[in-house]
Amino acid sequence: MNINSLSKRQYNNIIGDEQYLYDHLLECVKTKSPQQVLDRFRHLFIQARNYDDQKVLEVLAKLIATKRAELNFPSVLNRCCHILINMWQLNPKTQPFIVELVELFNYLPSGVGIGKSYSSRMVQLVRHFLTTDYYKQIQRLAVIIGENQGRKNNLIPTKPKQETVGNLITRYPYLYDHCLLSVDSSSEQQQTVYQVKNQLEKKFETELSQFVTYQIRVAQAGREKMAQQERERIIKPVTNPTLLSDRDLGRSLKHYVGPVENGYSYQDLSRSFLTHTSDVRNYQLFKDDLYEYIIQSVDGKYGKHSFNKRLYDKMQDLYPKYNQTKPDEFLKMRTYSQVFNYLIVESPQNPNHLVFMDMISNMGTTKTIGLMLKLVLVCSKVKPYLEKRFSILFNHYESFTREGAGWLVRSLEKVHVAFSVNFGNVDMSFLRRIYAKN
Repeated sequence: MNINSLSKRQYNNIIGDEQYLYDHLLECVKTKSPQQVLDRFRHLFIQARNYDDQKVLEVLAKLIATKRAELNFPSVLNRCCHILINMWQLNPKTQPFIVELVELFNYLPSGVGIGKSYSSRMVQLVRHFLTTDYYKQIQRLAVIIGENQGRKNNLIPTKPKQETVGNLITRYPYLYDHCLLSVDSSSEQQQTVYQVKNQLEKKFETELSQFVTYQIRVAQAGREKMAQQERERIIKPVTNPTLLSDRDLGRSLKHYVGPVENGYSYQDLSRSFLTHTSDVRNYQLFKDDLYEYIIQSVDGKYGKHSFNKRLYDKMQDLYPKYNQTKPDEFLKMRTYSQVFNYLIVESPQNPNHLVFMDMISNMGTTKTIGLMLKLVLVCSKVKPYLEKRFSILFNHYESFTREGAGWLVRSLEKVHVAFSVNFGNVDMSFLRRIYAKN
């Protein structure tokens, strides 16, 4: 809201009206059943008539009558939704009502929205809300919660009988900060997303650990030549929690945890790099060291063909005015971020990702994601920036079928695995011991 175009009194009145609406909905969600709250929400925003609190209607009428309503109302309605969502998210029994809340928007009256009446204006503004990122973020959250509840919802348009990339959002909690939140997200919205994110991250890490343990026990039983019937009786099967094949998952885990270069793991290599560059004399030397650190993980033939030279030229162009100064942590972070821009994708406005696809085509997804992991391990503060790169790709391919963007789905799955075993809270040290022996 541009306060410069309003008098201070007008601005304060609008803020006061918004707060009155928020307080009213908060009181409703605290004191009434979820179904009663949904009925009230429908009368207020979907049908835009027959609400039993005249004061609330007057407040809303003033809010939607302002000249800047089309600009400001989406934020207001988003906040109203999240007041309800945040409260219902706290209890598994009320979480399904979050899905029902989003489904209410499917019943927005058609053929209404032209005219000056209160109902027409409200429908017009709600229809505009449905075109915003606010609504897309709420849709995604509803898909995640609905799937968690074991419900089959169709809140994101899909191609017939084919699963879209967008409907896989529930599988990738590391994307939530970027796909479900924006810079102006309310505290309620942030709290809800963080709760869901933490819950699903922990769930995946636990399931991954259990699956790995199961695979180890099956392999051990095989070595001991245990009869299959006896094996099935003693060892309870555990489902692979990823969309990768068991074999691909096993190879990925070994790559992200075990030795990859001259008997050293990515964690070993990152520690060595940090030690080597901790007191580097100037930025030019740091860039040279970083370049060598990266290309050590690039397949020789592919790197020598053109990749190494293009990467070297790109890195030489980074912040040349600092070449002879000692780099601080902020400059190093900016450098890692720019490398991710080049290797993956720059921005939503410039979603070119030919380098990333070229790497996958020549090195495969496991090694390509391993290279990204190798960079994050030297500076965990850039992990959110890497996640942002993948959220851009996710948004770009959201409407594609899972088969149509298989390379991206495999990449997203392997990022999840790499993050879980290297940054998760479940103890995976047994994996390092196993792969160190092999």
